[in-house]
Amino acid sequence: MPNPRIEPLKKVLAIDPNDDVAWFGLGKAYMDDGNFEEAAKALRQCVTVKPTYSAAYFALAQSLHKLNRIDECRTICATGIEVSTKNGDAMVTKNLEMLKGALPS
Repeated sequence: MPNPRIEPLKKVLAIDPNDDVAWFGLGKAYMDDGNFEEAAKALRQCVTVKPTYSAAYFALAQSLHKLNRIDECRTICATGIEVSTKNGDAMVTKNLEMLKGALPS
């Protein structure tokens, strides 16, 4: 059964496509469902709408990692580390650095 959070979030985004919190929620809901393709699309939209959304970079990087899109994942990790460091989000920075370090070279 699909995640019950998905449809309401899609309705919010139909009204306001610039709602970064709704994009993030949608991405996380798709991740919970194991639908990393849709998750990556939603999370990419989230950081497009709000380029300073640290946590969205980490979720996006995780999704890309699951999809085995390693080069993209590495790029998002690097951008996310830059953004989260600037924001002072130490936990996100640490998570991104750990993920980046775990990627095959």
